[in-house]
Amino acid sequence: METIRCFFFFAFLVLFLQGLVSVHAFTGTYGVNYGRVADNLPAPESVVTLLKAAKIKNIRIYDADHSVLNAFKGSGLELVVMIPNELLTDMSVNEDSAMNWVKQNVQPFLPGTDIRGIAVGNEILGQANQELAEVLLGAVTNVYSALDRLQLSDRIQVSTAHSEGVFQNSFPPSSCTFKDEVMQYMKPLLQLFSEKGAPFFLNAYPFLAYKSDSKNINLNYALFLKNPGIYDSKTNLHYDNMFDAQVDAGYAALEAAGFGKMEVIVSETGWASNGDPDEAGASVKNARTYNYNLRKRLLKKKGTPRRPKIAVKAYVFALFNENLKPGPTSERNFGLFKADGSIAYNMGFTGLRPSSASRMDIRAPYSMVLTACAAILLLL
Repeated sequence: METIRCFFFFAFLVLFLQGLVSVHAFTGTYGVNYGRVADNLPAPESVVTLLKAAKIKNIRIYDADHSVLNAFKGSGLELVVMIPNELLTDMSVNEDSAMNWVKQNVQPFLPGTDIRGIAVGNEILGQANQELAEVLLGAVTNVYSALDRLQLSDRIQVSTAHSEGVFQNSFPPSSCTFKDEVMQYMKPLLQLFSEKGAPFFLNAYPFLAYKSDSKNINLNYALFLKNPGIYDSKTNLHYDNMFDAQVDAGYAALEAAGFGKMEVIVSETGWASNGDPDEAGASVKNARTYNYNLRKRLLKKKGTPRRPKIAVKAYVFALFNENLKPGPTSERNFGLFKADGSIAYNMGFTGLRPSSASRMDIRAPYSMVLTACAAILLLL
């Protein structure tokens, strides 16, 4: 009898502890967003080779394209897929819709393709779209429910990324709060994520801040270069780069909302290598400087002034230049690599190279027409 009691106690303890362990979708501190709004990119199989050569393990995509999921099978790369914004309204009121999506786009590819997370929409609460804001919580809830029913909740992290448009203000960092009109949707969402042990995902772009106010923002401060920095008198903290300040603004907003223990992960950050005449700072030199220094900063696994013990994690935007993206010229020039797989600028690694000087179809199998140069990352 004593043996039976001990067995059931141990089983209960294991189940209890499993409930307390949050799911992690990020290994290390550096990742990249693999956007594909283009008609000239390398085949997904070639992209996998490129990522492995560059030692980039964490990848986010903006859909759940099956050709990408199949290409990533057996690669060891960790993938976050996304449910597009246009599917959320139906998914919020129809639990079967969420279940069917997970059954079609996640479950069949496991465990061969290492899908670690599902992003439910992108930058919804920072938009002026009240309809989408109203359905986000329901969609997230139903995705969680589907994962629970399929017994996948212990391996798949659920998230949604926010733009800085959700903030009322962000300077100095300690003064940051969520907009009043956002809070009615943000607070119950944060409550749910807090119960699940999930982080807060923030798209943080010093480039966009500098572009919008280049007269008052020190470019070196935005690029991780030597500068006087800023001093936050409320916290007595000094910031020598804008990236850290933006992350800590997120922490301040979470604290003000009552979620001070939630981790901030940067789901997008980057710098444009080209832009329109009115897009200040968009240049190859600045893009290379920002992304080189960002990677060096992330590889140190350091925290921010406000959270010095929590190593900052970030996904860079983006892997490739995307020639079909709408908007200003900068939108099509955030890539670390050009569409043909060559590097956009030199920041320590090389890309896919044609096997000869003749023209080739870059969509052909990698083994036939491309060779990969190993990535050498000496960013100490």
